[in-house]
Amino acid sequence: MNGGNGLDIDGLIDDPATRIIVCCGSGGVGKTTTAAAIGLRAAERGRRTVVLTIDPARRLAQSMGLTELDNTPRPVKGAAGPDGPGELHAMMLDMKRTFDEVVLAHADPERARAILENPFYQSLSAGFAGTQEYMAMEKLGQLQATGEWDLIVVDTPPSRSALDFLDAPGRLGSFLDGKIIRVLMTPAKVGGRSAMKFLNVGMGLLTGTLGKIFGAQLLTDLQTFVAAMDSMFGGFRERAEGTYQLLKAQGTAFLVVAAPERDALREAAYFVDRLAADQMPLAGLVLNRVHGTGAPQLTAERAQAAAQALEESSAENGGDHGAGNGEQHGTAEGAGSGAEREARQGAAEALAAGLLRLHAERVEVMGREQRTRDRFVSVYPDVPLVEVPALAGDVHDLDGLRLIGRQLAGGSDR
Repeated sequence: MNGGNGLDIDGLIDDPATRIIVCCGSGGVGKTTTAAAIGLRAAERGRRTVVLTIDPARRLAQSMGLTELDNTPRPVKGAAGPDGPGELHAMMLDMKRTFDEVVLAHADPERARAILENPFYQSLSAGFAGTQEYMAMEKLGQLQATGEWDLIVVDTPPSRSALDFLDAPGRLGSFLDGKIIRVLMTPAKVGGRSAMKFLNVGMGLLTGTLGKIFGAQLLTDLQTFVAAMDSMFGGFRERAEGTYQLLKAQGTAFLVVAAPERDALREAAYFVDRLAADQMPLAGLVLNRVHGTGAPQLTAERAQAAAQALEESSAENGGDHGAGNGEQHGTAEGAGSGAEREARQGAAEALAAGLLRLHAERVEVMGREQRTRDRFVSVYPDVPLVEVPALAGDVHDLDGLRLIGRQLAGGSDR
């Protein structure tokens, strides 16, 4: 049940104005599966969709029947709607390849080669802090700029770092405007031999100091990198800012994914607050793995009491039946058949008692989940919410994703 402020997933993905859906949340709450299920449902409802995952987990590829995911959208077979034009593609962010593509697209061949071969660039593009988030912004901007996709679904990394890409433009600006970078760019910006002579003494002292800090070779690589990248820095900043504004614009929707657990909903609250502070369009909360029962009228207390009564009755009857067997059965055959019946009855009673205790535990879990959910709703009453029931096993194919999609849509097959 979704309460009075239910999240309409079908309405969201059917709206042609919705062009980007960003799924964010902490780890282990089914965020990747949610993104894939939304992408599949959108494709089957007629939209040309691509799912971009920034999480390196291979579960997404496996559930879509793909052997691998890389930086190029790959079509998912069997994902199109029966009558509509919908398609589903999936890809995983390759941080270094995306950075290489940016360099090749925005620098002349000679400068691009110098950048790609620069040791500092190779380290930066392979794992420098913040590069992944910036490249995620670049790739999202690239996908949107092609105009090829009706809907882009973004599956972000787990934990709070999932929203670090919102800081990418500011971080990039701070890096490019930093004092060391400005100094290293000065020789490239100042023209003329006389100007360079004027700077020689001061630059010599400074680079000597920096050389001691960074190492002479690293400083040389950094200076070469900065000189080669000088003309591209402004473009980086502009594109990052453009993508940031795209995330804030009409047509983008953020979905916070969580589980009905205290820590997961605490993280969800962080995401909701952060999105609100940045004025990002929050569509709602997906609450995954919500437990239910087929006998809601049977309380935990009644189930525990019934289990205890069965166990006590079984123990008493076992003793009585044992005494009766000696009196009533004059043959070994009669005694044996009676013992078998009593054993079967005892096993059945033990099984029933065990199931009752499992039911009682499930009801107690449901109660904790409901209280945790209610606390979140009391703080964020205006956040639309949809609950997805817990499944017996993991999702590993398109049929499983379709089931999740139907549950996200409130059980609708339409």
